[in-house]
Amino acid sequence: MSKVINLKRGFNIRLKGDAEKNLGTSVETDKVAIKPTDFPGLVPKLLVKAGQNVKAGEPIFFDKYNPEVFYTAPTSGQVLEINRGERRKVLEIIIKADGKNESVPFTKADPKNLSAEEIKEQLLKSGLWPFIKQRPYGTTAKPSQIPKHIFISGFDSAPLAPDYEFLFKGQIAELQTGVNALSKLTTGKIQIGIRPEQANGIFSGLKNLEINQFKGPHPAGNVGIQIHHISPVNKGEIVWTITPQGLIYIGKLFGTGKLDFSKIIALTGSEVKSPGYFKTILGVNLERIIKGTTKKEGNERTISGNVLTGTKVTPDNYLGFFDSQITIIPEGDEYEFMGWADPGFNKFSASKTFFGKLFPKKAYTLNANLHGGERAFVLSGEYEKFLPMNILPVYLLKAILANDIDKMEELGIYEIIEEDLALCEYACTSKIKVQDIVRQGLDQMIIELG
Repeated sequence: MSKVINLKRGFNIRLKGDAEKNLGTSVETDKVAIKPTDFPGLVPKLLVKAGQNVKAGEPIFFDKYNPEVFYTAPTSGQVLEINRGERRKVLEIIIKADGKNESVPFTKADPKNLSAEEIKEQLLKSGLWPFIKQRPYGTTAKPSQIPKHIFISGFDSAPLAPDYEFLFKGQIAELQTGVNALSKLTTGKIQIGIRPEQANGIFSGLKNLEINQFKGPHPAGNVGIQIHHISPVNKGEIVWTITPQGLIYIGKLFGTGKLDFSKIIALTGSEVKSPGYFKTILGVNLERIIKGTTKKEGNERTISGNVLTGTKVTPDNYLGFFDSQITIIPEGDEYEFMGWADPGFNKFSASKTFFGKLFPKKAYTLNANLHGGERAFVLSGEYEKFLPMNILPVYLLKAILANDIDKMEELGIYEIIEEDLALCEYACTSKIKVQDIVRQGLDQMIIELG
């Protein structure tokens, strides 16, 4: 019988624009992109140039510090352009799809009959290894290490998050093959966290893993929160994480010997006319999905991901590597007449500042306006209400700002990445950029300790 963990702390942000559970027309794309900026700590070394033809699974670049880890093309076509930023930093490699989706051939085999090294080699060559992240640091896992456990979150509790039961329906065989492959790479267990209402869902029938149930508000669906309550990461320990989508890609690879980067994503948000689900491909050009779907064009914020941890993008940009959601909300840059005097019957606040608190089940249209600038970073005790972990978030953040490595270790830096404290940033009355500070601390730890 699975363990049930009841989380009291956290908060659900009630937004309008949840995706209806129906699958729209498949969205074909003429361009896809892979962005090195989606991978913290990565220093890419390019293997292609503009004008070169590639197949799905053909290496595009590798990590300078982990040269055995390849990042491959999500579809076949021609490398259209390589965009760079300051100091010639590679921002994205854009591929013009040819519509054939030809794949580099790989070994078709049952992972149960393969050794750990054979599985690892296939994942590295195919470009599926980057779907495996490690804790601490939230970076791409190092192939030379063996994790004590591998964790998967079987649900997403973020605002307007896609329903995993709908997203991965009919793909149990691929999920199971992915689990079987990863089970060869750890001396511990594959751990998956689900909601109690998923007890008879698609993940409940999987074998060769341990199931844990989590009750409570967001961030209960964050894999970092689940790790903390099942097997916390101590100094010197390594655990790996992977999304169900990553598992499916691995399952398809071993089941067919080909790469198939197709995926279902949710188009959500209050500014979308008909929020729903669409089948597309990893790194898709967003314009193909959102064009003509918004209520009024020109004054929205498009986010690849959710409103807490997603990336602000332009409509002609590309879907993030790990994202299964696009969110469109009002920008909030218009003047609000007498806004300070509004009792707030149509406003929402984590601190229950407005009269909207009288309607606990109401969904709201929230914009991206911060309603003020950054202020003094004081000890208020508010962060602890939103973080179901036994750490002191404000003290940890101050240790990061002071670059105190020893304190950072003592206060739990190994257990968190940005998404775990995203809700603290949302609720912060001082408008502190909490996630930026967390990444600053993690990057410093990588430099100091490796």
